[in-house]
Amino acid sequence: MHCSSFSHAATSAASTISGSRHLCTLDSVSLVPSKPINLRFCGLRREAFGFSSSSLSLSNSQRVHLPARRRLRGRNVSASLADNGSPPKSFDYDLIIVGAGVGGHGAALHAVEKGLKTAIIEGDVVGGTCVNRGCVPSKALLAVSGRMRELQSEHHMKALGLQVAAAGYDRQGVADHANNLATKIRNNLTNSMKALGVDILTGVGTILGPQKVKYGKVGSSDTIVTAKNIIIATGSVPFVPKGIEVDGKTVITSDHALKLETVPDWIAIVGSGYIGLEFSDVYTALGSEVTFIEALDQLMPGFDPEIGKLAQRVLINPRKIDYHTGVFASKITPAKDGKPVTIELIDAKTKEHKDTLEVDAALIATGRAPFTNGLGLENINVVTQRGFVPVDELMRVIDANGNLVPHLYCIGDANGKMMLAHAASAQGISVVEQVTGRDHVLNHLSIPAACFTHPEISMVGLTEPQAREKAEKEGFEVSVAKTSFKANTKALAENEGEGLAKLIYRPDNGEILGVHIFGLHAADLIHEASNAIALGTRIQDIKLAVHAHPTLSEVLDELFKAAKVKAHASNPVSEPVAV
Repeated sequence: MHCSSFSHAATSAASTISGSRHLCTLDSVSLVPSKPINLRFCGLRREAFGFSSSSLSLSNSQRVHLPARRRLRGRNVSASLADNGSPPKSFDYDLIIVGAGVGGHGAALHAVEKGLKTAIIEGDVVGGTCVNRGCVPSKALLAVSGRMRELQSEHHMKALGLQVAAAGYDRQGVADHANNLATKIRNNLTNSMKALGVDILTGVGTILGPQKVKYGKVGSSDTIVTAKNIIIATGSVPFVPKGIEVDGKTVITSDHALKLETVPDWIAIVGSGYIGLEFSDVYTALGSEVTFIEALDQLMPGFDPEIGKLAQRVLINPRKIDYHTGVFASKITPAKDGKPVTIELIDAKTKEHKDTLEVDAALIATGRAPFTNGLGLENINVVTQRGFVPVDELMRVIDANGNLVPHLYCIGDANGKMMLAHAASAQGISVVEQVTGRDHVLNHLSIPAACFTHPEISMVGLTEPQAREKAEKEGFEVSVAKTSFKANTKALAENEGEGLAKLIYRPDNGEILGVHIFGLHAADLIHEASNAIALGTRIQDIKLAVHAHPTLSEVLDELFKAAKVKAHASNPVSEPVAV
């Protein structure tokens, strides 16, 4: 999961997708898609695998109809117990979580806080994708690339009155920084759970039936445990389209790239979503030339188009980056016997051969696929859809007949709602709220995402095209306000005035529909807007908030003040809808 990147989230999608998640939001793919699909940046949703939210929804005959919120907890679940065995009468735990990534960890800590006896099952290492192969080590590499980029910019340094000798780096030292950070965070997560009394059960978890799980290491006997409630939090793995041969050395996924075993002179990156963009930032800062291969007609699918154009002008055009758009990488062969990596490109529409590239290395940044094989879902009559576990808005698992499976939930990348590490954690906390007696629906439109390039990109809510489509369907007006980092004192003091903040809103009632930021520390600035959406705060109220001067937060202050809202009293914002 991309903490924001990498979840982290897009996928076969990279090329497949039309613009959701660390390396925590969406990558382009290099496979021929069955049909065009929409994807939210870094919020790599089900659409990334070729089907829309509506197509993943159940048919009318199967649909789970949720009653009024106040009666949710009393809903009858009708998954058959006869086929799956009887549930136990007493339990080893109140809650068992299968998967100890960021989502499972967040759920476990909240469960303990709520007084639940909790166990977490992990067959690999604590921390999952985000900590070990995603957000955490990638941020370490990006911290290095940011420093290198600054030190290498003679113009930037002279503007500040600084003189710096030629900057260099030690590849192994950079790689060790990323690995050491992942180890430190992994140990912190493990220690935090142990300190709170969470049982960490080592082994691969398999669901045997209602409220029953087995776990064990390969080659040893399994142990069966029971729980009042079970959460699936098994995450995702890198998606590699057909026709691409990964050798881990010259044709690599993000898992390999984060080890930084080499810095190739010329690397092709398949997919220009957040994973590809972040790695392009790292590689070009360390001296590589980059070629993007993107299936769509424009780079950076999923971003707000206006932000994407500006980001391309700053992050791609001035750097040693070229690109091919509207093409699929139909075949990639690793380097061997003195021959380079070869990449066969075909036209995304006609499927005709367009070109053959020869490069030193290729990074497959085509998103991530859910890791749900071997979970034992067949034991509870659950059929995945493109690997995703079907869930309702409360993260309750839905079986093949459209019924809710008793006491079973699925969070994070495995359900495909939004492939971001922090989304998984939020979903896990929401589930714990439910099983401890409080109805809770998570508003996914309030979950922010970020791409940690230099400068950063962040977003929450809808893009402008998405907002205008929604407005046309529902009959309301959309307005847009913008502010530039060039008008911000703190940004100018840092000599980092390149950037834009954009607000998409309803002028009739002040509802915030989306906020997109490109500029210095954009990933940190987005949360004021995210919290405003989550709390239903109106622009006419938030524009009265006081921001310290001089700070970057004033970019948002000016943005909200620039909005023209017709309503000055209490026109309520529409109730958030779970995605």
